[in-house]
Amino acid sequence: MSPINLEFDCYLMVDWCAESKPKTRSDSIWYCFYDRPENVWKIENPATRKKATDEILVHLHEKTKQQRAVLVGFDFPFGYPAGFSSALGLVGKHPWRAIWDELKKTVIDDDKNRNNRFDVAAAFNCRISSHPFPFWGRPKNMESRWISQTKARPHLAEFRITEQRAKGTQSVWKLLGQGCVGSQAIVGIPCVARLRDDEKLCMRSAVWPFETGLRLLPKRNQREWSILYAEIFPPMFKATARRDEIRDEAQVRDLVERLKAEDEGGRLGEWFAGPNGLNKQEKRRIVTEEGWILGLK
Repeated sequence: MSPINLEFDCYLMVDWCAESKPKTRSDSIWYCFYDRPENVWKIENPATRKKATDEILVHLHEKTKQQRAVLVGFDFPFGYPAGFSSALGLVGKHPWRAIWDELKKTVIDDDKNRNNRFDVAAAFNCRISSHPFPFWGRPKNMESRWISQTKARPHLAEFRITEQRAKGTQSVWKLLGQGCVGSQAIVGIPCVARLRDDEKLCMRSAVWPFETGLRLLPKRNQREWSILYAEIFPPMFKATARRDEIRDEAQVRDLVERLKAEDEGGRLGEWFAGPNGLNKQEKRRIVTEEGWILGLK
């Protein structure tokens, strides 16, 4: 298939982590990058979020110079249940972006993975409810009146619309334990925002579906962007690990292979239209606040 008929030239899928110290191998950051024009595959396992973000930034700078279209996926929620932005007292035309900016401003995450995610969540709880919710889950050695160790009653909806339809997802309010996507989102969204807002990339970047809507992708010569960021959930697709392959490594590789095949088969553009059966109110929540998992129908 001709490149002009493909949605993307490159795919970069990232399995994130919220570790508080450098870590590799299992339960750490893995990303897979495929460049179709050069037929180059790369699978990397950076030990810290800063190193991962720096490496991804280098890839995106290079591909922008080469005028390549790149799909970038991160496996944590890009948004929160509707009402979170207003509950925090944030103002602005775009609730999702107000939250991203607030996290960029408040999250501290150094080059050794040391971060203040629990303090940020506790401060949010104080602002939202003056009680230890909606965020919950803290280390046993951490004392805080604003965040509890065990599950708290949700002050807002526990799940976004997309999570209500996807099997195996966790609540974004959960900060500790298996599947703690809440922590991954708190330290992950500022990293995606850094990529999105980079001075060399900002004019060529967009975040799906917040900045594109839930619709088929426009033709390549009609797009204002060449880099598209999307939320992914690799466990939605059953990956088979190869010999000596870490599970997270297998998941990002398998997802890149799947996206590549869908694109070459002319089906990938449909993934960005979202599911059938959504009403106008649900679509508005998804596009302005909550986001959607790419490939979930």
